[in-house]
Amino acid sequence: MKFERRDIILIVGIFLVVLGITQYVPFHYSALIGVLVYFIIKLYVDKRRQSISNAVGDGICMECGSRIIDKKCPKCDYSQE
Repeated sequence: MKFERRDIILIVGIFLVVLGITQYVPFHYSALIGVLVYFIIKLYVDKRRQSISNAVGDGICMECGSRIIDKKCPKCDYSQE
C-alpha cells in the first residue's frame, strides 16, 4: 500500500464524509470511522488489483479475448511476439 496521487481525492472525500457525520456522532468517533474507511478502501483496491493481474497474466488476445499463456493464445494458436 503505497501513497499515490489519486489518494488525495480519497482523503478529501473521506474528510467530507467525516464532517458530514460529525453532526450525528462525536468527532473522535467520526475521525476513527474515516481512518477505518480509508484503510478498508486501500486494502480492497490492493486485493482487486492483485486479482486482476493474476487473471490477466501475460496479457489478453486481441482476436478472441482469452488469456495469453506462454506467449501464445490457447484458442487461436497465435504467437504474441
